[in-house]
Amino acid sequence: QVQLQESGGGLVQAGDSLRLACAVSGLTVTSYAVAWFRQAPGKERLFVASISWNGGSTYYADSVKGRFTISRDNAKNAVYLQMNSLKPEDTAVYYCASKWGGFLFTRISDYTYWGQGTQVTVSS
Repeated sequence: QVQLQESGGGLVQAGDSLRLACAVSGLTVTSYAVAWFRQAPGKERLFVASISWNGGSTYYADSVKGRFTISRDNAKNAVYLQMNSLKPEDTAVYYCASKWGGFLFTRISDYTYWGQGTQVTVSS
């Protein structure tokens, strides 16, 4: 059974940093790309960042480029999202998702497996 479990969310102030983690089990992580999405209250779920199966390539939404960094540790079956210089507009539930194959995909429908999400709240 494939499971993705996010952790690391919380309440922070604008300008602070957080690191989210996604623990992956039940699949061969070296065959799968992983992405982070986020969903703000009353809004659609949007792509944030993705990473290739070996961690060698990454892709970011324009809204987080230069502030967020996605990384992975396949030995630990984990993917991370380092979020710096957080803004109130980054407030959302953050989800990790995985798919077989390539990482240059940004649609919800492109991803097969999803976690339950972790709440990030940034106060001004």
